[in-house]
Amino acid sequence: MTAIRHATEADLAAIRDIYNHAVEHTTAIWNEVVVDWENRRQWWRARVEAGFPVLVALGGADEGEPVLGYASYGAFRAFDGYRHTVEHSVYVAESARRRGVATSLMQALEAEARQAGLHVMLGGIAGDNPGSLALHKRLGFTETGRMPEVGRKFDRWLDLVFMQKVLA
Repeated sequence: MTAIRHATEADLAAIRDIYNHAVEHTTAIWNEVVVDWENRRQWWRARVEAGFPVLVALGGADEGEPVLGYASYGAFRAFDGYRHTVEHSVYVAESARRRGVATSLMQALEAEARQAGLHVMLGGIAGDNPGSLALHKRLGFTETGRMPEVGRKFDRWLDLVFMQKVLA
């Protein structure tokens, strides 16, 4: 069973490794440069200080189990009118994919958003990521926009698909 909890500083090396693997091998993150531990610490601190959750999925119920994935959300846009909408991200270690980890993280993240009184959760997903698109659809997200060729990685153009879920 996958245990979900709020990330601590002790989780940041695992979060960094999952992030960097996605940077180097997938289009889940459109960045091309890997990050160090300090970068992830600053990212984590900024999220926590802004009141946004950073959740981790563990390989078991014990605190000493490995981090299998992480999820968070943050502001969608910096304008006041968007304050009830957040954009999320979820990343799972390659060895833990297709085992329900992303589903567990997303369900826990959605519960956090509901508890915070948020109205809409958005995901920006690469159009060439059928697994993530299917996951979001299974969880009740609907495709609300598709922007062809707005990103580039691995020498190819990428489509950005927006999916959203109304939480209220």
